[in-house]
Amino acid sequence: MVDVAIIGAGVVGCSIARELSKYSITVSVIEKDSDVSNGTSKANSGIVHGGYDSKFGTLKGSLCVQGNSMFKDLNDQLHFGFNKCGSFVLAFSSDDMVELHHLYENGKKNGIKNLEIVDREFVLKKEPNINQEVVGALYCADAGVISPWEYAIAMAENAALNGVSFLLNNKVTSIAKKENHFTIQTDKNTINTRYIINCAGLYSDEISNMVGVNRFKIRPRKGEYILFDKEYSGLTNSILFQTPNNGSKGVLVTPTYHGNMMIGPNAEYICDKEDTSTTSQGLATLQHKVQKTLKSIDYSKAITQFSGLRAATDTYDFIIEESQVKQFINVGAIDSPGLTSSPAIAVMVSKLLLNAGLKLKKDHTFNPNLTPIIKVNELNIHDKNKLIKKDPRYGRVICRCESMTQGEIVEALHRPIPATTLDAVKRRARAGAGRCQGGFCSPRVMEIINEELDLPVLDINKSEDKSNILIDKTKKSMEVHL
Repeated sequence: MVDVAIIGAGVVGCSIARELSKYSITVSVIEKDSDVSNGTSKANSGIVHGGYDSKFGTLKGSLCVQGNSMFKDLNDQLHFGFNKCGSFVLAFSSDDMVELHHLYENGKKNGIKNLEIVDREFVLKKEPNINQEVVGALYCADAGVISPWEYAIAMAENAALNGVSFLLNNKVTSIAKKENHFTIQTDKNTINTRYIINCAGLYSDEISNMVGVNRFKIRPRKGEYILFDKEYSGLTNSILFQTPNNGSKGVLVTPTYHGNMMIGPNAEYICDKEDTSTTSQGLATLQHKVQKTLKSIDYSKAITQFSGLRAATDTYDFIIEESQVKQFINVGAIDSPGLTSSPAIAVMVSKLLLNAGLKLKKDHTFNPNLTPIIKVNELNIHDKNKLIKKDPRYGRVICRCESMTQGEIVEALHRPIPATTLDAVKRRARAGAGRCQGGFCSPRVMEIINEELDLPVLDINKSEDKSNILIDKTKKSMEVHL
């Protein structure tokens, strides 16, 4: 019997796990995929929002601002990487300027401090490459970018080091309410728990339905993106939004934490919760709409395109509450700005658990810090030579695009949350995240996985089960009869 079972290991589930690891309780995280941050959390804009566009009086409005203020300290402790680069909402007409004043007033009500409306000269001084027709902007100095999966992984690893157990590759199939606890059945295990926190993202409505709570219906909203080579870095220094128009935020242009440029997303409601395909029509829409921000983009510098799904509902706000089934807490409909809000959501959930009767006694052995994977490319020459002398694997470059070494990949395979797939390694050590998208380094990464984890190469997946890279030998030995 555990005290709390968290269903779902995205940024919200991992943030809650880390928050609850501060207390003397037992916590298990149940995740259907092979890794944490493998759903919505791995395919989004990676933006720490300021909080000016979330309607005042909503959970989104309050939790976004609270969450934003927590990222500096979290990054100091967990080292996932946070660049407070600021954001602009660009205006290209007098009507746009009127809307910016509405956003400004809403942001001030939400409690944002570093928010101002700036003129054309201010914008062009910071962003000289944007459309010269800009007339002004709303500037938020506190907005920034992170790598969303590295943030979630860091939260999960710290939680694991502080005693939280993670059950990966465990899909919840049923939940039974007993007198004083729940029995969760997965396709591999049975877990008894006193409290359940439903953070199942796109599937949170289905998990809620398992206990008879038909509170909401998830409507997947697809957003497509185009990612550019680092050669294109510097075209923009800040996050660039377009002024919202007719319910649309337009297409953003943003630097990523690792120095690429990215554009997107569009927004399309779909039915299939697993459909992360991109379409020629969707990508063409991005290219057309982004011209409002940047007149000229060289798409030959694009290295990949991808899409993510948002767990949207008709409520247009987060659903965070103890349900009518006592001790079952729904944390659903967490779309944008869910990433920014996640640490504040975690604090809110801990208070809901306290109000629901769970005793939360501080664990004085809690360690808030996490030692990150060594980044060889960021070391000075003296420290780099010292490290390579100690372990020559840090001198063998495997991924040339990202300058990732064998030592860093081996480290990634032996972290507190196991990495067993190519994508899991990429999310931790960036091997395969560069210009060639793993075209050259993937075979060598597979060899390292095989050597370190004793996992047969035919069983190594790109991401989920049955996403094998290799299915058989191309040539089989033949007997020669004379």
